[in-house]
Amino acid sequence: MNTSLLLAAAGWLAVSITTGCRQQQAKAEDHPPSQYRFTPVSDIPTTPVADQQRSGTCWCFSTSSFLETEIMRITGEATDLSEMYFVRCAYLDKTANYIMRQGAARFSEGGLNHDPVLSAAVAGMMPQSAYTGLTGTDSVYDHRQLFQTLEERVKAYAERKAGPAAHWKTDIPAILDQYLGPVPAEFTYKGKTYTPQSFAAATQLKLSDYVTITSFTHVPFYQRFILNIPANHMNESFYNLPLEEYIANIDHALANGYSLALDTDASEKGFSIREGIAVVAADTADEKRILTEPAPEKIITQQYRQEEFENFNTTDDHNMHITGKVQDQTGKVYYKVKNSWGTRSGKNGYFYVSIPYMQLKSISVLLHKDGLTAATKSRLNL
Repeated sequence: MNTSLLLAAAGWLAVSITTGCRQQQAKAEDHPPSQYRFTPVSDIPTTPVADQQRSGTCWCFSTSSFLETEIMRITGEATDLSEMYFVRCAYLDKTANYIMRQGAARFSEGGLNHDPVLSAAVAGMMPQSAYTGLTGTDSVYDHRQLFQTLEERVKAYAERKAGPAAHWKTDIPAILDQYLGPVPAEFTYKGKTYTPQSFAAATQLKLSDYVTITSFTHVPFYQRFILNIPANHMNESFYNLPLEEYIANIDHALANGYSLALDTDASEKGFSIREGIAVVAADTADEKRILTEPAPEKIITQQYRQEEFENFNTTDDHNMHITGKVQDQTGKVYYKVKNSWGTRSGKNGYFYVSIPYMQLKSISVLLHKDGLTAATKSRLNL
């Protein structure tokens, strides 16, 4: 999952997604004023919208927001986690994977929502105040040079052009120190001294309680399987559910105060950056109209979802955070989804995702296992 730069200036809205997505540009006068009128249905308390800026780290920002929201749910405290500490840990994991597979793997800025959860279980986590990921006079995340440098060195090790392969264990951390800053052995937060591991323990998050659910037919339902998508460099397992049950569990989690980290396709015509909505028009003739006013949406079946995935019409190219629901003037319900392109994108940083869009274009969701229905937990032996 890899999405980066959002720019808004002089009446233009432009989003460049660094891998897997088309570049989208729209002049304000190209679209009629939106006729949508939304009212809140439910909201889960969360932290402010962040901006990943010029970094392909949506997976990290979405999961950091999700974990911050979980800390708030469990302890009642607002915590600003360091996204760049998770990014650093992920680069070390991706480097090891790529080199040990001698280059027969993917090395990119992208990742999935489970990456920070997995790394935090080993390397802990840090607050933003202790590790900003900015060095010198930098005030904006811009990972273009960082990634280029890392990619060149990692490939050189994999191709045995940079000396003994094991030397990456000192070389790559040194590059990360240069661009993101060195990691302090200890830091002070709210008057107490922590290590990354002790800070993770203090959040009261039980990281083993988080699961990822999805819905595909090429593997049996109610089993775990490794989803073969490019960003799953950790080869993590997903729980497979029938589509209706998959959506029912998203609804159950939200109704019971549990937010969800979302992996989805954001490169569709129905995903409108300007309007902040994601919809699936029932008829191609309505694809433009539905962006600015309610219109019928396509009925999504399990078979159609599978076909679109296997045809690569549905791809995993963006991660966000589901925090509630809204409804339009016709009574149709949408998921309220927190993005990481700053507050100038979408609806003050949020996108409203229709149920058909979620059925068709979401790859998976990460959530606390207690957000699942009792029936699903039982079927999955959780």
